[in-house]
Amino acid sequence: MFDFLVRAYRRRFGADKAFYAVIYDMFGFVPNNIELYKLALIHKSASVALEDGSHINNERLEFLGDAVIESITSDYLFIEFPDRDEGFMTQVRSKIVSRQSLNNIAALLGLDKHVISTAIGNTSQKHIYGDAFEAMMGAIYLDKGYDFANRLLINDIYGRYLSLDDVLKSETDFKSRLIEWCQKNHYSIEFRTGHESGSSHAHPTFHCAIYVDGMVIGHGTGDSKKAAEQNAAFSVSQATTAAISDESSARILDRLDKLSSVQNA
Repeated sequence: MFDFLVRAYRRRFGADKAFYAVIYDMFGFVPNNIELYKLALIHKSASVALEDGSHINNERLEFLGDAVIESITSDYLFIEFPDRDEGFMTQVRSKIVSRQSLNNIAALLGLDKHVISTAIGNTSQKHIYGDAFEAMMGAIYLDKGYDFANRLLINDIYGRYLSLDDVLKSETDFKSRLIEWCQKNHYSIEFRTGHESGSSHAHPTFHCAIYVDGMVIGHGTGDSKKAAEQNAAFSVSQATTAAISDESSARILDRLDKLSSVQNA
């Protein structure tokens, strides 16, 4: 009872009353341990130094939140699609929990207005807000438990900000689609990925070039090797005005023929 009264006093009159209001406005509940939510908003670029020389930021909570979101989303899809197989649910889940999707949810929640970072605007750090959303879900899990986080994510957040119809129509795994197309049409494909020259250790940037039958057909950059490869594959899909599919095969073949003609000229 005493702890409840102390928390109630802090919410109304304490130094963190404005922060309690922010969490309530975004998620519709009052936190128990407000410090977890503060930490969830501290990006590694703005890490807080402690007396022992260590630094704290939201990376550990992000790690935990990533697992929580994936688990809850799996529950959600298992219920929503009782007749679909594992491959289908895995593909849909990857779209929902993608950095692009979580970044969008974070912006719709208004989370982007409260993230503490010195890397905002850095093109290699485009997913800061999605990462903060993962960290926030980690904080909610620790503060309120799995069942609470499950109801909140599915009923409130996905219910308001996620359209399964739009997700099913979207294409995010461009790399897999490109690989499938090359295998189907008997082309060799290679993703050559490495650090960009001059990129810092704190904010590395990766560059990927895609080679199909030895010819470069796309480039991409990202803050991880995986992101660079996906962006490079996306550049190929953009060049053909559609995601890689059977319908776009002819366009890609034309593109490869043109590249071959130029190299042989």
